[in-house]
Parts: sequence; C-alpha cells; structure tokens
Amino acid sequence: MTKAPLPGRNSFVSKTFPVTHCSSRIFSRFSPISVIPSDHGAEGLPTSNPRFPFRGWQIFVVALAGAMLFSTIFASAQAQRGTLVHEETIRVSPSPDAAKLGEAARGHELVIIESSRDWTHVEAILREPRKDADEDDPESEGKTITGWVSSKALVNLTTPNGDKIIFGEAADSEDQASRRRGRRDAAQDAMRLYYRVYDLFPTSPLAAEALYRAADIRWQMERSDVLTRPSARERDSYMRGQIDEQWMKLVMKKFPGTKWADLATFHLIENKLCGDWQGASKCPDKEADMYEKYAKEHEQSPSAPEALYDAAWRRSALIEIYKTEANQKKSDESKNRSLALAQKIVTQYAQSDWSTRAQSLIFYIQQGVPTWGNASD
Repeated sequence: MTKAPLPGRNSFVSKTFPVTHCSSRIFSRFSPISVIPSDHGAEGLPTSNPRFPFRGWQIFVVALAGAMLFSTIFASAQAQRGTLVHEETIRVSPSPDAAKLGEAARGHELVIIESSRDWTHVEAILREPRKDADEDDPESEGKTITGWVSSKALVNLTTPNGDKIIFGEAADSEDQASRRRGRRDAAQDAMRLYYRVYDLFPTSPLAAEALYRAADIRWQMERSDVLTRPSARERDSYMRGQIDEQWMKLVMKKFPGTKWADLATFHLIENKLCGDWQGASKCPDKEADMYEKYAKEHEQSPSAPEALYDAAWRRSALIEIYKTEANQKKSDESKNRSLALAQKIVTQYAQSDWSTRAQSLIFYIQQGVPTWGNASD
C-alpha cells in the first residue's frame, strides 16, 4: 500500500541519511571520609593534652583541604562539557601548525580539560561504546581522542544562548540533509546536535523538542534500514527487524504529557505493524484497532488526525478483503466504521491536512471505489 507523506517536520517520511549512535556520559559522585587520629597518652591513661595534638591537627587540616580541593576540581571537570557547531581538527598542541590527531564533527560530546585564549584542550568522544555490538565489532569499544581544538566553534555550558545556538545549527543541518545536494553526513550532524541540546541544557525550553527531533531522525534512518531487509515482507511484526525504541521511550519518560511524548508514542505503533497483510483480514483489523486506540487516548496529539486516517483507510481496505473471505456482514460493518472515522477527522480536525484526505476517502467509499487491491491501483 502507498500512503501520502505526512506533512511537517515530524513526519515518518525518510528525509535524511543514516545516523550514528550518540548518548550522554554519566559521572559517578563520592565524598571523601577523613580519618581523625586520637592520642590517649602514655600507658593508656588520659592526659591533659588536647584531643587533637598539633601533628594530628596538621594531618586533619591537610586531608580536609585536599578533599575539598579534589571535590572542587571534580565538580568543575564534571561541569565543563561542550560541543562543536562546526567541524574542527583535533591537534596535538594549541597551534594550527601542530600535527593532526583527527576530526571532530558537529555535535560530538567534548569534555573540556583546560582552555587558553584561542584553543581548548578536550577529550572528544567520537563514538560511544556499543553494548549491543559483538565483541569482534570494532565499534563496540568506542573512540575517544584527546587533543586541542580551536575555540571558535565551541559551545559550552556557559556560552550565552548556547541551547539556541546548537538547536539552530541542528535545524540547519537537518535542512541540509533533506536537500538532494546537501552537505554529506548532515543527518548525523543534526541528530547529534539535537541530542546535545537536551544533554547539555536539560532544563532549556528547547530540550523536549530537541530530544524528540534527535529520536525522530534516528527512527527514520533505522526504519529505512529495516525496510530494505527481506524480513520486511513477513506478515507478523515479530518476524521482521525492529526499530530501536530507546530514544523514543526516553522522550516519553523525560517529558511525559507533552506533545513530544505523544508523537514518540505514535512512532512506536510502527513496530507492531505487519510487514505484509497477505490478503487476510487479521492484520488490517488489528492495526486499525491500534490506531483508533491511540487517537482516543491522545486526542490533543499532532498525530491524532493521522492515526484516525490510518484507521479509516484500513477499515476501507477491509471492505474488499472481507468480500474475498465471503463475509459480507463484516464488509458492511467496515464500510460504516471507515466512514465514521473519516467524518470524525473532517469534523474534529478541520484545519488539518488530513481533513482533505479524509474527504477524498469518504468520496471513494461512497462511490464504491476499492481503496485496496488490484482494483485500487
């Protein structure tokens, strides 16, 4: 079957190129425990000396000062992270003439070690270790390079409007990826940059949308890969490859009750769809139920009218499928349910683009034009 693409930037329609894995780093915290010596005097008898003699005080003060200094350094190092909004070369020393160690693309996580006037010493995390990869897979170990990068394109936690700067570059990279002659690897750049907005600025007003956009790009690319496999034509969903749901579920967990969580929930339905109906009523009936359930539970979601249309279209397909199964009663029921769903779109979501598509579907059904099978080609 062929469906018209969903308009807008949150569409499932593939518009970018494959992406790479990207995730935030987690640091552990601990607090030092000072050991305080005590002096009980000679022969085990108490003396009039202070509880902490001079040497004991020295040890205590030095230990305490060292612990405080270490904690300060640790906290500072933990906070000093950033990313690049333009690719930069990683060099051995802070000089444009220094030897190259590698390239850091847009959106990679950078742990800042120290900074000078025009250069920053960083640990660039170019590839996170993959837990799901085979031991022989070179990507399972990850890739990190420590060196110096120019500070011109570096955005860190203290950069004014840092979240907006990174988000803007992510949007530009996404636009580049959608163009026929756009920048190479722009999709990967966009995914990493969007994720970095959420990672570096989790309380930003842009964080929820940025995380969803990163998850959406990743979903599109994995979807494209899944659909190219032979298993994509299997009828049952468990028989074919599954799109990784980790990032979509992260959106739902971190930003519940938002439209971004609603959109992420809508994506997850796709993993439950059949690869091929094989002319039987079981799959389209089950799928229509899932879309109707979503629309009922997420009426305010931007994807609600699309879910209703997906359900209505499947009900319209069942009109013909049930006829091939010699079940006229269910064929008539499917016709009525399809018309009701399509009319609901027209009434409830009149301003949506799906409203006009629903009008077209209503016309087809009323005229008796099949929407599925050879007669609809």
